[in-house]
Amino acid sequence: MSEFTNHNDKKINKLLELSEIIINKNKPAEYVKANMDTIDAIMPSDVIRLIHLLVEKNYDMTDLKKHVSKLLNLFYKALNNYPIVKPSDDDLLYYLQQNSEQMMADLNALKPIIKALNLEGVTDERKADLLEAFAKMDVYSRYFTIKENVLFPIIEKYWEDYKCVQIMWSIQDDIRSYLKRIPELLSADEFDLKEFNVVSSKMYFDLGAIVFRDNKILFPQMLITIPKKDMEAMLIASDDLEFPFIKPVIEKESDANEEHFFKNGTVNLGTGAMSPEQLSMVFNHLPVDITYVDEHDSVKYFSTPKHRIFPRTTAIIGRKVSNCTRQRVCMWLKIL
Repeated sequence: MSEFTNHNDKKINKLLELSEIIINKNKPAEYVKANMDTIDAIMPSDVIRLIHLLVEKNYDMTDLKKHVSKLLNLFYKALNNYPIVKPSDDDLLYYLQQNSEQMMADLNALKPIIKALNLEGVTDERKADLLEAFAKMDVYSRYFTIKENVLFPIIEKYWEDYKCVQIMWSIQDDIRSYLKRIPELLSADEFDLKEFNVVSSKMYFDLGAIVFRDNKILFPQMLITIPKKDMEAMLIASDDLEFPFIKPVIEKESDANEEHFFKNGTVNLGTGAMSPEQLSMVFNHLPVDITYVDEHDSVKYFSTPKHRIFPRTTAIIGRKVSNCTRQRVCMWLKIL
């Protein structure tokens, strides 16, 4: 049991039993009624633990996503009313929430057009308006990319009950496919209103579900379980990624000090660290000769791959590059 979750085995066992009744379609109404006290007392950590256990049972992912949606619909009131910690405005989760609010606002603004499309008829103008709007929604995938590449690795590092992210990732992939399919339908010569309604409904439902789960389950639990230094590191790491709408302005501290670059026998490369031996192996296994030239035009390093383009010796170290021959054969890496 993870030290970062807050639940008891008795409650989880009841919730797991309820989940399996729903999955096996055994008419859970009676069980739900008998256990409403447990359901009403559910909190984010319980859901995280429960879904982790369900994923470990190796149910078919398509079926499991449907069943989890039913469970969370049952838990909606308790989760929506549960007092949660909110992120501060210097937290990555705050910016993700700002972006998801804009995403949902954009979708909600399209509902009247979709309603008119069904009740008043399909027109070129309505299709064009929807196509223009949905075509711009490809940026929504950036929200998922940030979660998958920044949040999920931290969750997997600190939570034993981390497998809920597998379901989230699968749903996010579904949303990506819907966002791709909807513009295709709207731009087709023969517009299929029935398929459009099915795909857009799934997209609305899944995106709303993801945002709710982020805001009411995932983010609150991260705020109370992930160390502050790692939360701060996530914000910095996100600077390399694109956001759908609102991106934080991050002021990075200068890393120009020896202690930052060299620590515990490794060299910090910004995106990871390696020992000098590992670095040497990387350069020497590339299928090219590499020469490093510093800002003073002096040769400071050359690689020694197995298959050399031409011979060199350490005698060239310190030599001005302008004095070297066969420059066109080398790959010169110069810091300007």
